[in-house]
Amino acid sequence: MTLPQTMTHVDLVAAGGPENLRLVAGRVPVPKPGEILVRVAAAGINRPDVLQREGAYPPPPDASPILGLEISGEVVALGSGTTGWRIGDRVAALCNGGGYAEYCAVPGTQALPWPDGYDAVRAAALPETFFTVWANVFSMAGLRAGETLLVHGGSSGIGTTAIQLAWARGATVLATAGSAEKCAACEALGARRAINYRTEDFVAVVREETGGAGADVILDMVGAPYFGRNLAALAPDGRLSIIAFLGGAKVTDASLAPILSRRLQVMGSAMRPRTAAEKQAIRDDLLREVWPLVASGAVAPVIQSVLPLARIADAHREMDAGAHIGKIVVTVG
Repeated sequence: MTLPQTMTHVDLVAAGGPENLRLVAGRVPVPKPGEILVRVAAAGINRPDVLQREGAYPPPPDASPILGLEISGEVVALGSGTTGWRIGDRVAALCNGGGYAEYCAVPGTQALPWPDGYDAVRAAALPETFFTVWANVFSMAGLRAGETLLVHGGSSGIGTTAIQLAWARGATVLATAGSAEKCAACEALGARRAINYRTEDFVAVVREETGGAGADVILDMVGAPYFGRNLAALAPDGRLSIIAFLGGAKVTDASLAPILSRRLQVMGSAMRPRTAAEKQAIRDDLLREVWPLVASGAVAPVIQSVLPLARIADAHREMDAGAHIGKIVVTVG
């Protein structure tokens, strides 16, 4: 297969708003040892992309400066020593950057096959949220069947994934969201009760729904404003998993005493700084534990809108507005 030397990709001309995202020509990446080169068919839009666009989440030195952390497409070349994939395979992959482009080189160990019956758009909506939810809710926080999970931001891409996976694996799910429409969407996906955080106190509702016990695990992306209230909403031996600080990172008005008195655990992680070995381990868990649920239809990505790559700025504006439910995806080519 003869590959082109140049491709179209999205360039961030300067940190700032969506208007700073432009389509430009660049060179097709050459896959390194262990990598696959993917002709991108679709790419997911994620909150870390917005942070990078704003200048708040710079890529690691060895990562592509091009935005985009998840793609789907066809394998068109293999780096030396790459195993497990063949030319022509259709993959969904977690990228180390570079996803907003016609071609993207990714480690073969961060790619998964398209689930049965999936097209490029649905496959592109899987990697970032499924890697994140599995790592934080199940691997780190250890959510088990019969326990209660509280998901903040339940209507987001992360939230809709967490609700479905937790429910499919036997947990009771509560969720917060900011409108009646979003709350209804959370309950349709498996949340026993969705809490409108604009009009209700989630601590009180969680206590009521659990008979006073509290949630066993909380998945939080708000950060500082919720820290003390999250501790109050946890059951004894509960685990708080923090994956973002959309409301701020500096806690100034919360007591740490409940951590000691109720044996609480506070943890957090970001996906980008994880090692290649850690990402491979998550990929392997997804293949074994989650991909069968996806293939059966028990769990599926929720997709709000699909736009062409030429409208990447509009896709980011939609993400910034925060009115979406689930994922925003762009098609390439």
